[in-house]
Amino acid sequence: MDNRLLEIVACPLCQGRLKYNKENQQLICTYDKVAYPISQGIPVLLADEAIAVNETEKES
Repeated sequence: MDNRLLEIVACPLCQGRLKYNKENQQLICTYDKVAYPISQGIPVLLADEAIAVNETEKES
């Protein structure tokens, strides 16, 4: 994941910053406690595609 992309993408729910989880290929919003999948290198930033995450997954 390109760091420049991480600087400009935002959570579609709260407009907050997202953190990249390389192991699970997800972008995580720690405020809303959801993750957005990355499919074939492209972040799927759709609220309907958000996956709930627990506390241990957020820290990865």
